[in-house]
Amino acid sequence: MSKIKNIIWPQVILFGDSITQFSFQLSGWGSEIANKLARKCDVVNRGLSGYNTRWAKVVLPRILPPTASNPPVAVTIFFGANDCSLEDKNPQQHVPCEEFTQNLKDMVKYLASAGVPNDKVIFITPPPLHEASWEKECILKGCSLNRLNSVTGQYAQACVQTAGECGVDVLDLWSLMQKDGQDFTVYLADGLHLSVKGNQFVAEHLWRLLESRVADLPFILPYWGDVDAKNPENSLLSD
Repeated sequence: MSKIKNIIWPQVILFGDSITQFSFQLSGWGSEIANKLARKCDVVNRGLSGYNTRWAKVVLPRILPPTASNPPVAVTIFFGANDCSLEDKNPQQHVPCEEFTQNLKDMVKYLASAGVPNDKVIFITPPPLHEASWEKECILKGCSLNRLNSVTGQYAQACVQTAGECGVDVLDLWSLMQKDGQDFTVYLADGLHLSVKGNQFVAEHLWRLLESRVADLPFILPYWGDVDAKNPENSLLSD
């Protein structure tokens, strides 16, 4: 019997903070993307709750080694919600905006060296922050309000500008969720993290950017009705 050839499943890597980590929960945006790509691609959740770009830049080579034999077909980079923490209220997570910008550039540069060109990278800005709701969460944890929507917007704008400089696509949630003065609180569960509607919003808009990058991926393994019932090996072991 000839050696069986392994199936190499393409990957989309979702790299980010808690908003990415939680994206595989029920009705999460990551699980919606994974469902769309079932039998075509593995969607890998590499969300790290509480992380900022300073730490993300350090761990990225551990998540995607430079010698990877099968580079992902797309990578999302979704940070900023922690970087934009106010320095005097949350110095542990705060990253200055200038450093945040450079960290994003460094990650894009690393990805290119690991076989992921810029046109396969998608930045996602942090969503807007509803201060009153998030302040309640902060008080429950024994601290004062540690983020402001105006500051979050500065980091979102820096992310959009950096995307243009790096030649990568960007999903500007901060602007889209507040477009035309709409009530963005419906997109948030606690003032910072996404509600069910917010997850739907991200999935819908991200898919518009991601779809072209995965459009040519074939359906992996034959449709069950096409399998040779008498000699299944003929169908299942061929390329």
